[in-house]
Amino acid sequence: MSSTASYKPQIVWPNVIVMLLYHYFSVLGLYYMLTMTQKWQTTLFCIILMRAGNLGITAGSHRLWCHKAYKAKLPLRIILCVLQTLSFQNSIYEWCRDHRVHHKFTDTDADPHNINRGFFFAHMGWLMVRKHPDVMKLGKTVSLSDLEADPVVRFQKKFYVILAPVTCFVLPTVLPWYLWNENWYFAFCSAGMFRYISSLHSTWLVNSAAHTWGSKPYNRSIKASENKVVSALTWGEGWHNYHHVFPWDYKAAELGTGDNWSATFIEVMAKIGWAYDLRTASPTMIKEKRDKTSTGFE
Repeated sequence: MSSTASYKPQIVWPNVIVMLLYHYFSVLGLYYMLTMTQKWQTTLFCIILMRAGNLGITAGSHRLWCHKAYKAKLPLRIILCVLQTLSFQNSIYEWCRDHRVHHKFTDTDADPHNINRGFFFAHMGWLMVRKHPDVMKLGKTVSLSDLEADPVVRFQKKFYVILAPVTCFVLPTVLPWYLWNENWYFAFCSAGMFRYISSLHSTWLVNSAAHTWGSKPYNRSIKASENKVVSALTWGEGWHNYHHVFPWDYKAAELGTGDNWSATFIEVMAKIGWAYDLRTASPTMIKEKRDKTSTGFE
């Protein structure tokens, strides 16, 4: 792989400007919420959308489509696709492509958000520079055939440029204005921008904080760590050392549901028959891995 020393990142200034504008409007949205300038219904709507979008990422693009930790029937796939679109974190196809590359080449130059290039880069800087050549080159070795075979994923990918802004910004702005006569600008800044940026940062914390602070009971050779704070903020995505060792576990964690609302959601969907073939590591498998790591035989 290429040497980091010989690589000079190229800043994509339009991305930087857009990111600054996003944060500017999100700060205004937070101000309108904290000062109760807007109606309480809009604040509640913002919180609900935030959680819904996060679920589209955690239970949808991450555990269902990327790692195939469980299977879902068409109604659930459509719902998760809508929620994932609400999050506006790239299409399911692109999200899974980047994440599979991250797992296969973690902590290397081929890792899209390589933590070895710094906390800020892993958190959000990677979205404001050109990708490292290794990301482009080795990313082509990752299979995406299962995603290409899913009609829900194909539909979203084909119309994403229209679906994403309408779902993420237009509807969260128009609905409060139409349903309870909210000022459209307040709704745009809070239910649109603040909700969107907050959701982004919760996802980004997995790439940055959960690769910087925490314990490593399953694999000490990687940067991914068990981070309780990140797990609480992301509905169970912070048990990252475990996740990198057992990426196909639908819980993405050793512990029970607790703060892992994404796992709870999947289990509820399984009970009503919309989710099935849930995959998880056995207690014996987990214990053996922990014991090997604790004794230095990884």
